[in-house]
Amino acid sequence: MTHTAELKQGLEQLALGLTEQQLALLDGYLNLLAKWNHTYNLTAVREEQRMVSYHLLDSLSLVPHLNGGTRLLDVGSGGGMPGIPAAIARPDLQVVLLDSNHKKTTFLRQAVIELGLPNVEVVTSRVEAYQPEHKFDRITSRAFAELAEFVRLTPHLLADGGQYLAMKGVYPYEEISLLPDTVAVAEVLPVSVPGLDAERHLVRMVAK
Repeated sequence: MTHTAELKQGLEQLALGLTEQQLALLDGYLNLLAKWNHTYNLTAVREEQRMVSYHLLDSLSLVPHLNGGTRLLDVGSGGGMPGIPAAIARPDLQVVLLDSNHKKTTFLRQAVIELGLPNVEVVTSRVEAYQPEHKFDRITSRAFAELAEFVRLTPHLLADGGQYLAMKGVYPYEEISLLPDTVAVAEVLPVSVPGLDAERHLVRMVAK
């Protein structure tokens, strides 16, 4: 199966109806990630076939949980996950990719230019130093930090009524137990990622 066919099959399982143009953008992003990965070490997963499930479909599993938001911050975006796939799937969202690593944000800027994503902004900054003009109603991270550190560094970025959406592997019992009393866990959702034989969970948190 080609990675495009695998992507289409995965999108069906995630119940995401994307256009052919969106599929082409996801394919283009995958190609850029594979190309730049040789030099910039953006991800440990190097085979394009595995990148479909590990990166594209895993990132896209976030999309059904973004309803109600207009501004999404991807903290510690790295190679652009989940921010870029989410931005492609939801062109109505304004997405900021935040990372302190200059090499990674160089890649992200190039990817945004080559893919033509007007709804994506790339920022090179430490999260605690980032002071945007407008706050975010959705803040996500995929491999940035443990939950307590994630929320400790970002309260100045969350809009009133906003939500944290942290992407995790196995059910993070210990991390949840260490959360400060400034946030509450609204729900922990098991997530099924097509082609990925591993546990995944989405932790939705709100400020108290």
